[in-house]
Amino acid sequence: MFGYVTPCKMELRMKDYEKFRSYYCGLCKSIKSNVGNLPRFTLNYDMTFLAVLLDSLSEGRTSYERQVCMAHPAKKKVVIVDNDAIKYAAYFNTILSYYKLMDNYADDGSLRSFLMKSVLEPYMRKYPEEMLTKKQEVERKLAGLSAMEASPAGRSIDEISHPFADLTGYILSEYCDEEAEELYWLGYNLGKWIYIIDAYDDLEKDMKEGKFNAIEAVLNKDKLGYGEFCGAVEERMDFLLTACARECLERLEALPLKKNEELLRNILQYGLMEKIDKVFKRSCFDDEKSL
Repeated sequence: MFGYVTPCKMELRMKDYEKFRSYYCGLCKSIKSNVGNLPRFTLNYDMTFLAVLLDSLSEGRTSYERQVCMAHPAKKKVVIVDNDAIKYAAYFNTILSYYKLMDNYADDGSLRSFLMKSVLEPYMRKYPEEMLTKKQEVERKLAGLSAMEASPAGRSIDEISHPFADLTGYILSEYCDEEAEELYWLGYNLGKWIYIIDAYDDLEKDMKEGKFNAIEAVLNKDKLGYGEFCGAVEERMDFLLTACARECLERLEALPLKKNEELLRNILQYGLMEKIDKVFKRSCFDDEKSL
């Protein structure tokens, strides 16, 4: 996951904004206590959404504390105390970040990615027994994605985005058996959305630098330049992203949420669409941010 899944602040109540920040800070603290201090640099909004969603299925009351923040030591932050959902998100935050850095280093030999990957390696060897099978399954699914990307000829955008969509569905559905099917399909469509919007966001840069881009590899059969190609595929990518976002929201409606419903609805109904507008450069302001 890449940090695209955020609330739309303009449509968010202040209490829900503060709640999302509390989950974000709680996830940071959970990474420190369950994985290690240094892996906190991998913290991202996508995994915060995962923590909010999974915790929303629990009957248990969410506990809050004011704690000192390393990044803002002058003022204590309201933090959600570590719980099963946040702990689960903390492990996957580090796993996915590690393999993303490995992929970045393999793609362009980035020294920064290599150093950050090296920092995470000792922590990856200390995962608890109950997470090892899941870690291995993530590695297997990402290997399938790499193989798919290595031979994109003749494939569709649905086909090439499937491994990452399947991975995201797997991560959500493994949390609990009761709602596994709905969680899988919410995760599947969200993973597909993330994969496509990330590819579209990087399209100009990747084409300029001659790097692999799934959209360009699958759809640019006539070897068009960026401007012409982007104009040719924009409407199609917009439709796919909107369809995925709509499916995510429909799957959310089917879940027996015990809390955070307005926050989750904001993220999937408004946050995803706001991000599409920003990536497609339809925002009102160049520096517009969700948070």
